[in-house]
This record gives sequence, C-alpha cells and structure tokens, in this order.
Amino acid sequence: MNPTESLKDYKRVRTLAIRSLFEIIEQSSEGTVIVDRDANIVWMNERYARRFGLNSAQEAIGRACESVIPGSLLREVVRTGRPILLDMQDTPKEPLVVMRLPIHDNAGAVIGAIGFALFDELRSLSPMLKRYLSMQEELASTRSLLRARQTKYNFAHFIGTSSAGLEVKRRARRSASTDSPVLLLGETGTGKELLAQAIHSASPRAHKAFVSINSAAIPESLLEAEFFGTAPGAFTGADRKGRAGKLQIAQGGTLFLDEIGDMPLPLQSKLLRVLQEKEYEPVGSNEVLQSDVRVIAATSTDLEAAIKRGEFRADLYYRLNVLPIQVPPLRERLDDLPALSEAILEELRSQHELHRDALDLLGQHAWPGNIRELRNVLERAALLSDDLVLTATDIRAAIGTFTPVVRATIPSLEPLPQETFSQARARFDRHLIETTLAQCDGRVIEAAERLGLGRSTLYKKMVALGIAESQ
Repeated sequence: MNPTESLKDYKRVRTLAIRSLFEIIEQSSEGTVIVDRDANIVWMNERYARRFGLNSAQEAIGRACESVIPGSLLREVVRTGRPILLDMQDTPKEPLVVMRLPIHDNAGAVIGAIGFALFDELRSLSPMLKRYLSMQEELASTRSLLRARQTKYNFAHFIGTSSAGLEVKRRARRSASTDSPVLLLGETGTGKELLAQAIHSASPRAHKAFVSINSAAIPESLLEAEFFGTAPGAFTGADRKGRAGKLQIAQGGTLFLDEIGDMPLPLQSKLLRVLQEKEYEPVGSNEVLQSDVRVIAATSTDLEAAIKRGEFRADLYYRLNVLPIQVPPLRERLDDLPALSEAILEELRSQHELHRDALDLLGQHAWPGNIRELRNVLERAALLSDDLVLTATDIRAAIGTFTPVVRATIPSLEPLPQETFSQARARFDRHLIETTLAQCDGRVIEAAERLGLGRSTLYKKMVALGIAESQ
C-alpha cells in the first residue's frame, strides 16, 4: 500500500471511529445536546428534552442553551474552545454526570459544542454521585445553620441620642474592630444582647456565626456539655455520634456568654483556659480542640462583689474585663424615651401614637425592667386601647403598679462618704428589691417579673444582699 492510500485509509478509519464513538455515547447517554457558535441549541434528543419539561426536542431548537438547561456551561465551551469533562449538572430530577466538548471546523475554528449526559450508563460513578449528594446536603445544612446564627441587630437598632446612650455606642463601635473580650455590664433589659450582636455585625467576624448561651437558663449539670460538646457515648444517654458544643458551633465567629455571673466555678476555670490557651476538650474526650472565637460576656451581677463572696474567679474577671462597657438603665437615659417608644411601636407594626401626657408619664416611671419593660407596657397599651392615640390613662393601666423614678435628691440614695461604687450599687439594689417586694406583698415571682429578672436570679440577689423572703 502506497503512502497516499495509507493516508486516505487513516482518515477514513478516523472518521468512522469518531462517528462510532458519537453514536455509542449518544445511544447510551441520558441526553445529548448540540449548540452552534452562539450557544443556541441546534439539536437535542427526546429523552433530554423531556427531562427539562419540554414536550418534544423540537421546542428547544433555536433557543439559548441556558433557557432550556439552567446552569449549562456549553456557552463557556464555545467561548474558550476547551472541553469540560466529567462535570455535574443539576436537573429537576437528579444530578447528571455530563461531558462537554467543543466542535471545530476544518480550519480548527470553534463552531459549536456538544454535551452528553452520562448518568444512566456510568454506574461506576455512583459512589461519586452519592458523595456529591452528601456534600450538597451538608452544604445546605451548614448554610441553613449559619443563617440561623446570623445576627438580627446592628448599631442602628440601639436607639437613643442621650449622652449616656451615645457613649455606650461609641465604646461598642470601638470594640468591634478588635478580637479582645468585651464585658457588658448592666441591669436586665437594658439591651446587652442587642449590643453584643451589633458588635459582632460590625466586626471582621460578621460573616461567621453568632452563638449565645445563657448560664442562668441551663441546669448546671448540662452546662459543660452545652458549652464544650460531648464525645460519642460520653455518658449514659449521650448521642452516639457525639454533640458539638457552642464553642465549636461558634468557631471563627462570636460566642456571647449571657449572665456569666451565674456560671459555676468549675466551668469558669475551663473558660479561662479557652481564653488564654485557645483550646478545650469535649466532655468525655481526650482530644484537644483549637478554639477561634471572640468572646463577649454580659452580666447584671456585680462581679467584684461576687469575687469577694468567692462566687466568681478573679483571674477570669480580669481576663474578661479588657473592654468593659457599662450599659445604663433606662431611668438614666430618659431623654431617649420618645425615640425608643416610637421605634418599639414601629417594630410592633402598631399605628398608635403617644399623647404628650403619655410621654410625660413614661418619664416618671422608674422602669425597673428597663427597655424590655417599656416594650411590654407599650404592647399591652396598644392591644387594650381602642384609640390610635395612647394617653396617660392607657399607659398607667398598662404599667399596673406605678414605680416613681428614684431621683438623686432622695437622701437615702445619695452617695455616702467613702462609699465605693459597688457599695452604692448594692445599697440601691437592696432598696429597689425591697420596695418592689413590698409593693408585691412579698410575692417573689411577681416582683421578679416587674423587675425584669428571672426568679432564680432574684433569689440569688436577695441572698447576696441579705434580704429575707417574706413568709
């Protein structure tokens, strides 16, 4: 055979091989589609057309490939001239393994592309498909969890232009740019968690999770597991797969420790290790995990007094007290009442407005429950009133037992000579609790609700201040 005949034979065999390969792949594939240089469909088999909701393949002819096959990359193949082999293509039924190849003319120019969906015949790829589906589910679950852990509040939600409110916001904004621990101090209902979320939202960790844990709301026996997580089968009744703790969930983000003054001493020492060594061990495990969280703590307890009573570790206090922010009670920022009331009514989607005498009355109440109590009063008044303008009568009825604001001119509450802040605070707390208990005829549960405190928290304060429960 001469060289010319050999060359002709080679070209013929090559052409037949290409044709055979196309026919084999097309016949055994779940779907085949061909597009022109503009990525418009010029041919599609019937099975593929039905998979994408068409009655016949003829309906796809002339349409852009993406309008028929959402997420198609055939246009990219036409543009670059590079094949995409063994990729995943989502479809309304299930994902397909696809292969995309450019089509060249005799001069080598790209004139179109062809795509094969190989799902049905590539059974050997089923482990990869299962892994892909598993990863998709895990990704969806992670995204859902992260969305659930995103913050709802930023600094715009901390309403107020009083000097006290502006100072709090200024210090909180400054703390957002660092990774140092923040300690939020203030009475219950003043907005400490809102501030914690705002700090997280303005920090470099805003794209990660914000996780909160209330030390006073979880039984002491479960708090360590809630905090650090558990190893598989760590104790009777534990999850066999183990359970991630709040530290692990907050990895890379912010961990908000509410009512940290109620945290048990043994757990305080372990938290100190997290802050200092950036590591911890899940309950029932010897594995040391690295921790990358920013800690924001909050408390309505006088931690310095708790240290003296031996209820709080001094070394943990100093580690947390790097950036302290004292959140003032509402009675110390009464200038913010009009703006706060308007914002709360707007949040409640209420059409009500406050009459001038209603605002005056709001300014005369002591607000032992702070902003949480203010929201409760406005919501109750709006629900009970038939008029869109809320009057002092409506507000008084919603407040119930009126507690007048404590003025600095009352001799019994003026600072005493040589009295420290902690002593003055304890004296004020004692006066407020005793007064509220007297107004509630000694009923602790009712007093706790009026003060905006949990029952157990009020009991602890009563014991610490030496206030006896009425029999």
